[in-house]
Amino acid sequence: MNWEYKVLKLATSGFFGGKVDAEGFEAHINNLGREGWELVCAFDTNASYGQTRDVVVLFKRPG
Repeated sequence: MNWEYKVLKLATSGFFGGKVDAEGFEAHINNLGREGWELVCAFDTNASYGQTRDVVVLFKRPG
């Protein structure tokens, strides 16, 4: 079976970063789910001193 992959990069907000619009994020991943994308993993990237800069989300679906 072949797979197709999609990477979603979400910028965080706030003075120190780390704030994600949870409702917007949920709506976005639900829309991708309706298109057949399955969430595989999610992780954050550090700016400095443990502050989150971005959240990276990986999806897959049969290609």
